[in-house]
Amino acid sequence: MRIAAIFKRMVMYALVGVVGFVLGAFALYALKVRSGPPLEIWHTEDLSAVFTGENVEDVRTFDDYLRLEEKLFAQLDEQIYYHIGTGPAFALARYSTGSISDPRQWNPDWNRTFELPAKEAVGGVLLLHGMSDSPYSLRALGQTLNRHGYHVVGLRYPGHGTIPSGLKRILWEDMAAALRLAMKHLGTKVGTAPIHMVGYSTGAPLAIQYALEAPSKPAEPSPASLILISPAIAITPAAVLAKWKGWLAHLPGLEKFAWTSILPEFDPYRYNSFAINAGYQVHRLTRSVVRSVEARSASGPLEDFPPTLVFLSTVDATVSVDAVIDNLLEHLAAGRHELVLFDINRQDVAKTILVSDPGPLTARLMSKPSLPFKLSLIANENAGSGNLVKKSKKALSSEISTEPLNTAWPTGVISLSHIALPFPQDDPIYGRYPPKGSDRIFLGSIAIHGERGLLRMSSDWLVRLRHNPFYDLLERKTLAWFESAQDQ
Repeated sequence: MRIAAIFKRMVMYALVGVVGFVLGAFALYALKVRSGPPLEIWHTEDLSAVFTGENVEDVRTFDDYLRLEEKLFAQLDEQIYYHIGTGPAFALARYSTGSISDPRQWNPDWNRTFELPAKEAVGGVLLLHGMSDSPYSLRALGQTLNRHGYHVVGLRYPGHGTIPSGLKRILWEDMAAALRLAMKHLGTKVGTAPIHMVGYSTGAPLAIQYALEAPSKPAEPSPASLILISPAIAITPAAVLAKWKGWLAHLPGLEKFAWTSILPEFDPYRYNSFAINAGYQVHRLTRSVVRSVEARSASGPLEDFPPTLVFLSTVDATVSVDAVIDNLLEHLAAGRHELVLFDINRQDVAKTILVSDPGPLTARLMSKPSLPFKLSLIANENAGSGNLVKKSKKALSSEISTEPLNTAWPTGVISLSHIALPFPQDDPIYGRYPPKGSDRIFLGSIAIHGERGLLRMSSDWLVRLRHNPFYDLLERKTLAWFESAQDQ
């Protein structure tokens, strides 16, 4: 009996210790969060003219959606811009009227849904941006597609293009509902011509989910093909725990718990601050997509899935590269799909300074003969050269062909990044060089050396590549993919 009592007491002490440790850790974390940057009006204010499942009955068409969007941006002016100061002290403030970061001073404001009509359209294209992003991210590709005869719609999701607080309450289902309105609208504009979808980051699983459901919904247009750029098929497991932290944000004094990051807002077309709920919604969406793909492919590869072209960097700090292959492409029927994979610059990178080398992944893929999709690896000609080649192998083949690309890695660039792929080098905001005579903020290649802590932007923010040196390849492949899909 005495031994049992001692054991019971030890268990009790251990439990008390664990609870005390957890409470202490929570208190320290709460103190750290509360002592961080203050919440601004764009983190706390709510705009009511947002498309949600609650007002979907009042927004039945794409035109209804645009009318609601017009009200939303009027609210943005009244509730945010009119309350922010102007002048030199606000030169970098996105929500300061007339600042170099104010997107309203440029026409059009690419934070809004845009439509690029085409006479006698050869097809339609729906562009789907990423989480915390805006339609601007696919602007360049949309304009090129429009010049080639496509009727293009760049959709702005609910909660996006306005203020970061919009991310605190969005649901991925609301984003998907807006997507369906846009697809129906494209169907009325192009008739029997094919409609393609381009999904960037979170836009990719939204496109996949729609494509999976389309065969069972004959009233909605089925996509003729998909282009997926840096697709979010799976994200960090930390997003699973995000909902618990989000609930704590409802407690008095813990409002900052609703945010993963609270940063100055100086990017005109993307939120710098990121809400816990946004990450959780991406997790919910990607989990739904993966489950749908697995269920549909349980009896065999997906035969009726539209031809899909994926562009992906071998290093991506936002999404899982392996998941794109294991959770999507491996489940599709052979011969209709392709992965274009951008390797790191092996001329400028010493393996000793890499946290992890994607080399084993690319070697495994290039040597695996059972891949059901075509693989094109964009890589250095050799370790001593910055010149690029395309190493390709067809689906279900181990035979590799090599093609020179007549291009090379720019000096100082060691890899692409999650956010870089859809932006050309001449992008006026995120490009390689600032445009001459521009009155806009430039957030592209910024080479600055000095003491840390001097700038409003973190070193991590500055080092991340924001444009694609090989964007022309992406653009050409996209056009060719749409043309080939229309022939199938």
